[in-house]
Amino acid sequence: MSEFWNAKYNREDFLYGTEASQFIKEQLEKLASGKILFPAEGEGRNAVYAATKGWDVTAFDPSSVGQQKAIKLANSKNVFISYLLRGYENVDFANETFNAIGLSFSHMPPDLRKQMHAKYIQWLKPDGTIILELFSKEQLNYSSGGPKNIDMLLSQPELEEDFKSLSELNITVEITELNEGSGHQGNASVIRLIGKK
Repeated sequence: MSEFWNAKYNREDFLYGTEASQFIKEQLEKLASGKILFPAEGEGRNAVYAATKGWDVTAFDPSSVGQQKAIKLANSKNVFISYLLRGYENVDFANETFNAIGLSFSHMPPDLRKQMHAKYIQWLKPDGTIILELFSKEQLNYSSGGPKNIDMLLSQPELEEDFKSLSELNITVEITELNEGSGHQGNASVIRLIGKK
């Protein structure tokens, strides 16, 4: 998988742009800064934004090209992010480490998704928040990005099941217009989740 993403990120510009997801931005504004994790963070746009807002940022991704670009972006903004070169299968943290976890279009096969979503809940501190934005299954009708495998796209019932242990859960599916680099352009069907442990 690292070879796949290295090839995608091996370009002069940033595939998904350098600006954080608008949804991630809006949600971080509602929270007091603390320790935050960004899984599958790619070129670092969300992690770097959080760092500029005073968060203690940890990110991971298997792509060394993505890591290099993320660190370069952080340096350009005069902030520090801890960026681990790890895939889902070899990353781990102590329980109750993070105040927030930000997931931005981090798609994976169903079995791995359930496993990782359970880990995210374990890694959250009490009262910690999960912020998630993914493509819904209806994204197959749009050409603005995301996997073309319906099993890797999400539905509201799937996320309700994955995060049912959280005390507060708000999930919406909506059509939005993405303008995030060349990788996410145009109308998209996204599913957004805010959950509190």
